[in-house]
Amino acid sequence: MRDVLDIALGWHEAGRKIAVATVVETWGSAPRPVGSQMVVDTDGAMEGSVSGGCVEGAVVTEAVEVIADGQARLLDYGVSDDDAFAVGLACGGRIRVLIEVIPVETLRALITAKAARDPIAYVADLAGAGRSLASVQDYPERFRLDRSGVEPDGQTFVAIANPSLRMVIVGAVHIAQPLVMMARECGYQPIVVDPREGFAAQARFPQTRIEQDWPDEAIAKITIDSRTCVVTLSHDTKLDDPALIAALRSDAFYIGALGSTRTHEARVARLLQAGFSAQDIARIHGPVGIKLGGRHPAEIAVSIMAEVTRVLRTS
Repeated sequence: MRDVLDIALGWHEAGRKIAVATVVETWGSAPRPVGSQMVVDTDGAMEGSVSGGCVEGAVVTEAVEVIADGQARLLDYGVSDDDAFAVGLACGGRIRVLIEVIPVETLRALITAKAARDPIAYVADLAGAGRSLASVQDYPERFRLDRSGVEPDGQTFVAIANPSLRMVIVGAVHIAQPLVMMARECGYQPIVVDPREGFAAQARFPQTRIEQDWPDEAIAKITIDSRTCVVTLSHDTKLDDPALIAALRSDAFYIGALGSTRTHEARVARLLQAGFSAQDIARIHGPVGIKLGGRHPAEIAVSIMAEVTRVLRTS
């Protein structure tokens, strides 16, 4: 949502008239999920996608008309619609797309909230002109599941804009390299923390944010929230313990620590001595990852990514 709206605001500020198309419902084999967006200008230029190419041409045509008359349109493409075959949805899929002109003040509010990592929702009345912004308190379950969609009333569409997922990886070891790549592919912004210059080298982690600070200092600077997970991999108590202490004091949705069962038992003892309760310490997944029996760095990274995903999607 953020990238398309960033583009939309940029186009508006450059003097281009625009409309935004949003997938509000899908059925069957629809190629793009609810919440997918596309911005279109008066010349038919477009960015983003609502169907992976299937209905973009038809949506662009409608969007240009929306820009001209200012009237929002709710389009329905499916196999029962003859036009759907012409635009590529002939295999059982169906989507509904809302095309509208979003006020620039609303665009700025959405983008500002995302930049500040403040959860926000855009709410549209599909049967009228009503539009508003909402908070977590208004739609707690949708925010928790990170799921945009139409409410049971059949006419209220809620587009959830949660902060981006982040994975803080403490210890720039071999396992961290494939884990960074997997995290990125799963939609996370990976952040590698390690004060050791030889380990935390940009050449080892290209295009990745690196914090060459002690973990407690780095985590304080990052500000861990409920859309962030923390994984310690260094096997060095001087690095892992401060990171775990900082993570336990945060709202991180997942905390994992590499090490054997015996290593974790010793870790638990140190944290108890540091004043944490057994309930606090139970938040730590240790040994980290689901038990796949993997030995190679990439295999261990797979097990970690799998466990993080399970916690995110089921807790």
